[in-house]
Amino acid sequence: MKKSEAKKALVGKGPVELKTELDALLKEQFGLRMQKATQQLTNTGKIQQVRRNIARVRTILHQKQGQA
Repeated sequence: MKKSEAKKALVGKGPVELKTELDALLKEQFGLRMQKATQQLTNTGKIQQVRRNIARVRTILHQKQGQA
């Protein structure tokens, strides 16, 4: 999925769904950090993707709270 498609999908979600998505991303980030610490992570680029997705979700969530 392209970045613009992912962004459109996130914008269409409500605040509760965004918080759920954020929780899932934070858990995934934690798991990736643990894999990296134990030398089990093979795709190190995944960490950066997850961090950027977390930032996207937080930005959209903050924008929606500002509009309300």
